[in-house]
Amino acid sequence: MRRRSMSGRHALVTGAASGIGRAVAERLAEDGAVLHLTDLHEVGLRATRKAIEDRGGTVATAHAADVSSIDDVRALAEVVHARTPAVDAVLNVAGIAIWGTVERMSHEQWRSVIEVNLMGPIHVIESFVPPMIEHGRGGHLVNVASAAALIGMPWHAAYSASKFGLRGVSEVLRFDLARHDIAVTLVTPGAVATPLTGSVQVAGVDTSTPQFQRLRARFHKRAVSPEHAAERIVEGMLRGRYLVQTSPDIAILHGVQRYVPPVYSLLMGAANRLVSRIRWETR
Repeated sequence: MRRRSMSGRHALVTGAASGIGRAVAERLAEDGAVLHLTDLHEVGLRATRKAIEDRGGTVATAHAADVSSIDDVRALAEVVHARTPAVDAVLNVAGIAIWGTVERMSHEQWRSVIEVNLMGPIHVIESFVPPMIEHGRGGHLVNVASAAALIGMPWHAAYSASKFGLRGVSEVLRFDLARHDIAVTLVTPGAVATPLTGSVQVAGVDTSTPQFQRLRARFHKRAVSPEHAAERIVEGMLRGRYLVQTSPDIAILHGVQRYVPPVYSLLMGAANRLVSRIRWETR
């Protein structure tokens, strides 16, 4: 498929203060995009803007917002649409990670994950995609989900609920928006070495224990850099790909799930037993 260019085109990136969001913003700046950036963390957002502008990139907007708040996102949309009637690309990257077994997860934790990871992208979509349709310029919608949108990872019930939901939204909009020449890309990253991995909450587990630290070290050993993930995301978007995976291990596991279900069940069972040992040791 022919690769589109973002040169001179407007792109909104959420979660731009750090991690994948910042790396995506920097990668789009290299392609000549006019950037509209948001994140909950204003200090990090300012740092991203400065880094991009110091390298000659263009940041039209850097506006702090909580994507879980529809009022915040609507206010962001007013700021952005004062600079351009519609953006050409929306990239939903912002997210949080809270894991835990169902008997340990609080209601507030369940709700927080859903509000940020699912309702956040929905707020952005409803605020920015209709103007894209109205102005008829086509474009892109990119939803960064997770490997947890594809496979049943241990302790990820709440997280997977949010990411499977985002996958469902993407699957429908993939076809709904095609007639408007708006391509949809669903990204399902595996391990990525971002600040989020160091701040992940695990309900009922002391994440400072040696057992959990060993588990985290395994994660980092397999993790790709945010820059690698951003390259895959932006290239996938510009080539109009629907499903983008940032690491080969998740692509392989997803293939096993689809084509060799008994093997997938054995692998997931083994993974669950592994983390359950850590659970009981840190109870």
